[in-house]
Amino acid sequence: MIIAVASGKGGTGKTTVSTNLALSIGKVQFLDCDVEEPNANIFLHAKLEEQEDVSVRIPEIDKEKCDYCGKCSEFCAYNALAVVPHNVLVFPELCHSCGGCELVCPRGAVRWNKRTIGVVEHGQAEGIDFYHGLLNVGEMQAVPVIKALKRKIDKNKHVIIDVPPGTSCPVIESITGSDYCILVTEPTPFGLHDLKLAVEVVKHLAIPFGVVINRDGIGDDKVVTFCQDQDIPILLKIPERKEIAHLYSKGIALAHESHEWHEMFALVFHRIQDEVST
Repeated sequence: MIIAVASGKGGTGKTTVSTNLALSIGKVQFLDCDVEEPNANIFLHAKLEEQEDVSVRIPEIDKEKCDYCGKCSEFCAYNALAVVPHNVLVFPELCHSCGGCELVCPRGAVRWNKRTIGVVEHGQAEGIDFYHGLLNVGEMQAVPVIKALKRKIDKNKHVIIDVPPGTSCPVIESITGSDYCILVTEPTPFGLHDLKLAVEVVKHLAIPFGVVINRDGIGDDKVVTFCQDQDIPILLKIPERKEIAHLYSKGIALAHESHEWHEMFALVFHRIQDEVST
């Protein structure tokens, strides 16, 4: 079973939920797909022993064949190509490697180079098979790194995916193919607003989902009311407590420190199992 842990906004406690869930289940595979700012390993403490580059294809123009007709730049929706007199400018950071410029070029002047945009690192932590991706500084495209991460999925294990925040392309790529999605929110107006956006995404993708409310007690009950009105299961409420924040600030997972929380996250997993199997 693949469980994605997502949120409509950053800072809601998504990594708290995903890491504690993994530690409570044990012997799972964990993918940190928040490749622009991965931080799950702060809590899992995996010893990273393997690393591989993630590359994308970037067009290179053969100037002996090119007649500067401009069809490649006209086709490119991302403005990664610009044709000027006697030259074609390529902007690698904008290119999505779709291959369209090669298809429309009437003279076969497009060839390809590889450009490294990030890495995937692998390690082990307490029986957890851990992977995370790191997008190179200055790069804008997280999706190729996320795709490289998801190719590591072991179908013989339960998989926990820590999803990037928001509802953009990296989020869609991360949660697609999951059996269940946990949406982490907080009981505030901002939390409710972004939860509604995330709910629309998982509904569109037809993925079963439930909600975890983090920092319960700081706001109002409008998130609970919304979930009740929409018949969305509330899987867990994590209260706003100083001791929880203190553990978080030291990189200590709740499931490590408290048997009670270990059991509570394990119950969340079993509830998800039951819901997916029915």
